[in-house]
Amino acid sequence: MAYDKPIPAKGTNTGPFWEGAKAGKLMLPHCKECNRVHWYPRFICPFCHSMDLDWVEGSGEGTLYTFAVQHLTPPAWQQEAPYVTAYIDLKEGDRMLTILRGVDPAKPEDIKIGAKVKVEFEPANDDMHLPFWRVVEG
Repeated sequence: MAYDKPIPAKGTNTGPFWEGAKAGKLMLPHCKECNRVHWYPRFICPFCHSMDLDWVEGSGEGTLYTFAVQHLTPPAWQQEAPYVTAYIDLKEGDRMLTILRGVDPAKPEDIKIGAKVKVEFEPANDDMHLPFWRVVEG
């Protein structure tokens, strides 16, 4: 089935992220000055304000920081409701918002804060792959 939800636009500062996603790699913006990764991509480090940035390949691993079950959703996501949105603490630092796969939104008591998660990429079209995260260990 074709991907039928909104697809993010490629922005000025996001090219390496989308290229990596298409190749199944989690690329993260990295500040060469303070040696930290940050999410979301931007032209200036949110920690030290340096503009000396590059991109590094992340591990694609993290832990579940928090989550919410979505019942009222934008029209494009109504067929999926209920579903789980989550913030992931990346192994490399910082935090990413996602749709959490492989969990039962009808049983939120089974979803454990601190659970280990791994990124996976879903093709939206020939040029764009989107990151989602999946619980891999309780």
